[in-house]
Amino acid sequence: MSTAMSFDEDMTRRVVDLYTTPDVVAQREATLEILDPQVGERVLDVGSGPGFLAAGIASRVGESGAVFGVDVSEPMIAHARGLEAAPGAATMTFGLGDATALGFHDQSFDAVVSTQVFEYVPDIGTALTEVHRVLVPGGRVLILDTDWDSLVWHTSDRERHGRVMSAWQEHLADAWLPRTLTRRLESAALAVERQDVLVLHNPSFDPRSFSAGVMQLIANFVPGRRGVTEEDASAWLADLQALGAGGEYFFSVNRYLFLARRI
Repeated sequence: MSTAMSFDEDMTRRVVDLYTTPDVVAQREATLEILDPQVGERVLDVGSGPGFLAAGIASRVGESGAVFGVDVSEPMIAHARGLEAAPGAATMTFGLGDATALGFHDQSFDAVVSTQVFEYVPDIGTALTEVHRVLVPGGRVLILDTDWDSLVWHTSDRERHGRVMSAWQEHLADAWLPRTLTRRLESAALAVERQDVLVLHNPSFDPRSFSAGVMQLIANFVPGRRGVTEEDASAWLADLQALGAGGEYFFSVNRYLFLARRI
């Protein structure tokens, strides 16, 4: 059984739904503020997904700038290419690409951004070397990823929940990447200038929240992994939904943001 999650057309629709929840929209706005794209800059989005962050960057850098996005999923790229550019925004170019082999010349970009992507990359060292290569001297990179040990999710059956979360971690190359990312960035001659925590917090159940969307992704992914059965996954999902209906819902997870600059 493959441990990877397939970002096919169905998954793309689910990700688009997740990325338009108020939780993730707020995260995207915070990311934009910290990256602080300037007029005329060239920016690369590694793992650009449905293209929403790239579109926000394009509005900031304007017509004199340029935004490129690479992703491993053709349906994600198709969605990104279908976005309408805001008036006065930069041209956006999307294509297939791998974080460990960026198809751009040395020193092509003023800034690189990658959100919720590097935790899927097995060879982080090579990926960060590529970031360093395509950045201009003094250029900056912003990386945002989750440490899944930060997850707090109220459940009626903690043992079952633990097994489900353990199985869910199989879709990642590194479920705890943020705790080692400073060292990895410095090893790639990328000096860390800022670290922040962005919290996704759902203190009550809302069908238009991040956790409501991701719980279905988890329930679909985990059966057959680490001893989790279809019945386990269904019971886990039903429990969370029942807690939500009964006013006993709680969810929180931390995403860690690193801003670094090419030395």
